[in-house]
Amino acid sequence: MDLHLKDLFDRFQEQFGSGPGLGPGSGTCLMKVEGVAPNFIKSIFKASAALYRTDPWRRLRPGHFFGIRVGKDLDWSAKKQLFPCVQFIGGDGGDIGFNMFRSENDAKKMTGSRETIRVPNVELLRVTYERESLMFPSNRKMIKSLSLEASGTDRFPVIDVARCTSSGDMQFRDPSLEELRFVYAFMRAISLVHPLLQVDREGGPKWSKLMHFEPFIETVDVQWPPEFSKGYDLVAVTVSHPPGQVYEEKATSTASSTPTKYAEPPKEDAFDDVKVCSNAGSRQCAMCDKEVHGEQSLCCGQCRAMVYCSPICQKQHWKETHKSICGLYKVMMEKEEELAMKIFMFPCAADQPCKWLESLDIHQKGMWRRRCSCYSHCPFGLLPVKGGLWDSWGGLDDEDYPRDSPFHNHLRDGISSPILLSGWLEYYNLRSLPLSSPVADILSHPLTVYHILTALSISSKNLLLKGKEVILHYLGPEGELDWMPAFAEVGHLLNGLGNIQIVMVGPEVPTNLSGTTSGIGSRVRVNLVRGVYQEEATYLPTPHVVVALNCGLDSYVSWVGALDLIKSRGTPAFFTDQNEISCTNAKKVLRSAGLHITLPVTPNPFRTPVKNQGTSCNLPLYSNGFVLGVNT
Repeated sequence: MDLHLKDLFDRFQEQFGSGPGLGPGSGTCLMKVEGVAPNFIKSIFKASAALYRTDPWRRLRPGHFFGIRVGKDLDWSAKKQLFPCVQFIGGDGGDIGFNMFRSENDAKKMTGSRETIRVPNVELLRVTYERESLMFPSNRKMIKSLSLEASGTDRFPVIDVARCTSSGDMQFRDPSLEELRFVYAFMRAISLVHPLLQVDREGGPKWSKLMHFEPFIETVDVQWPPEFSKGYDLVAVTVSHPPGQVYEEKATSTASSTPTKYAEPPKEDAFDDVKVCSNAGSRQCAMCDKEVHGEQSLCCGQCRAMVYCSPICQKQHWKETHKSICGLYKVMMEKEEELAMKIFMFPCAADQPCKWLESLDIHQKGMWRRRCSCYSHCPFGLLPVKGGLWDSWGGLDDEDYPRDSPFHNHLRDGISSPILLSGWLEYYNLRSLPLSSPVADILSHPLTVYHILTALSISSKNLLLKGKEVILHYLGPEGELDWMPAFAEVGHLLNGLGNIQIVMVGPEVPTNLSGTTSGIGSRVRVNLVRGVYQEEATYLPTPHVVVALNCGLDSYVSWVGALDLIKSRGTPAFFTDQNEISCTNAKKVLRSAGLHITLPVTPNPFRTPVKNQGTSCNLPLYSNGFVLGVNT
């Protein structure tokens, strides 16, 4: 009898809530929401399950408000963010889920010490995780018919929009398609970033039991589900705690930095007086390539990106080149903080690579020998190899590099399928790597290739999902020729479905390696071919996709023949470069070659910062920073 009563009490608690929840809702069946396709429902439940696995309720309580911004205001019908404030509920008992509010003020009104306060005419979107046994029959039928992914063992999300009437009663309605898009983006983003919250042990009243966190803001790129978009659309999602956090502007001077003069942008070929600002290190004049140091250097006063050795060079560069693109450079510089890779706990942007590698105890070891110039005397692809994977990763601790082993327990509808990644955080979590591990610096190349094949190239993704082989032509390899152990990770991410043949073609392939084939695991094969692509392509298997990473497309005349070939064949092709400016310039090259750009310049979720020393501008640089595509 006692067990029976306990079971009834537990069911009552689950259904009607004992904590901050609002009790039973509308029993929304997403199949009845106009415009929502079954595959999008599957994606929502996948995102919900991924969030549940990160267990935010372990640390978060209703008093921890989050600001959320999905894309731009213009992306939404009312030209306004739908639910820019979010709280998690259920950490202390009751309904487990989260509430999304129209404003922070609404969130504060409805948040009590124990219960959610019913405030008349305040609308919120709520996602609660209910046990399947307590769900309405229509929801259970939807779950069964679509084989939807469970959150935990037997919980599933129920999404509805609630409003309290003036009489105190609750009204519920189904969410709209637009609201489902918004909550989907939030779930994908918050599951990646909430583990980054740092406890502020000095913050808040000392008597309070509520955990306090340091102010936090992070922007991640979330990919819309293929069935909802064209298959490659990304949206920037910014999460902040508390709401209203903004990126801090970088100070223009520090006590330890060397002063640099900033010249105001020329106006009608006239120059204003220079302004003093700071910038450490030496760079090259954008006009004459002369090396300039500290007080000798001038910067464009409008974009503050270009560096010059003298007013003469600045004036000449303004007339010939910079005048037409200064505004674009300014926009890029303003996005520097937003695009910064803040998640890693190792010093990413190393002006002196040898010192950076020494600080990690991997200098002149394994694959890291290609990250500085110490082995520049040794041809690409011919670094002496000592032995196993531990040596390849430079003797990093066992938990700091990915093991040559498959991913377990990753099934889709009961079968294996390629693992779709949203960025570094998800990958590091899957491999249980600490964020202090520097392996992203090398893995940027193979994971960018994998991202292109599974997220940007629809035809390649479809082939892999059918278990077929994708042939990829990889143009201009250099350091990658010594990073073959890292490319084994592509095979593991395929998760038992499909194969990839990578044909690396370029003049840096050593003569004695040209024509060789290597098996990188059971699902990836690499062929090496020395030569210029347009001259060798006739003898190669026809590609499904062409890739060129960090290509510097606007810098080499030799690309003309390759682009003509890509155009004549109509092959989907993807190019990456270090920053948005380089990719914008590359677009001009592609258009002049008659190629149709079908993928706009897009931040690459698998970019990693690289050194910026010696360049003529202050723009943030990344390995494989941005990607654009043609014929896709």
